[in-house]
Amino acid sequence: MTSLPISFLLTLCLFVIPSLSSDSDPLQDFCVGDLKASPSINGFPCKSSVSASDFFFSGLAVPLNTSNSNGVAVAPANVLTFPGLNTLGLSMNNVEFAPGGVNPPHSHPRATEAGVVIEGSVFVGFLTTNNTLFSKVIHAGEMFVVPRGLVHFQWNVGKGKARLITSFNSQLPGSAVLPSTLFGSMPEIPNAVLTKTFRTDDATVNNLKSKFAV
Repeated sequence: MTSLPISFLLTLCLFVIPSLSSDSDPLQDFCVGDLKASPSINGFPCKSSVSASDFFFSGLAVPLNTSNSNGVAVAPANVLTFPGLNTLGLSMNNVEFAPGGVNPPHSHPRATEAGVVIEGSVFVGFLTTNNTLFSKVIHAGEMFVVPRGLVHFQWNVGKGKARLITSFNSQLPGSAVLPSTLFGSMPEIPNAVLTKTFRTDDATVNNLKSKFAV
């Protein structure tokens, strides 16, 4: 039998090895997170004792207070609020909007987001890395998806309140909200950076920082 060429075996390895480099499957049925312990790379250590209540969560059903400057409120169901999600690679949010409310431009560095409108009409948009905007007004029962890490926003364009349920392929997707990230960071980003970036002056930057100060 003719032996396989070394070049063929090397090529095969190049295709096989990347397929083994993704997150490994859990080695147990579940791993309810022990939030009192320090997290590791893929979540929290497992609780030593669990009960049925660890696998159920009612936090998405609680009415939210949207009386704030953006007219939006978010209730997360992630590993920090629902430890039963630990190591499972998913989470959800309940997002509620007052009339005209805006979920400001933000990104989720660790997850793709999918969402469905439960109530109202919402203008949803995301931006690609070449600054192309993809957007649409969607209504109750309609769905959207935002690829991982891309900047996106939602705006209630209906006459009444609006509500979304969103889901993520991460137990803790993270959120970088652009306005507060840029103008409310601690320590502050130097004014020289922001004035140059936004082609404006110190007075404007200082005014914006005053609105997002922690």
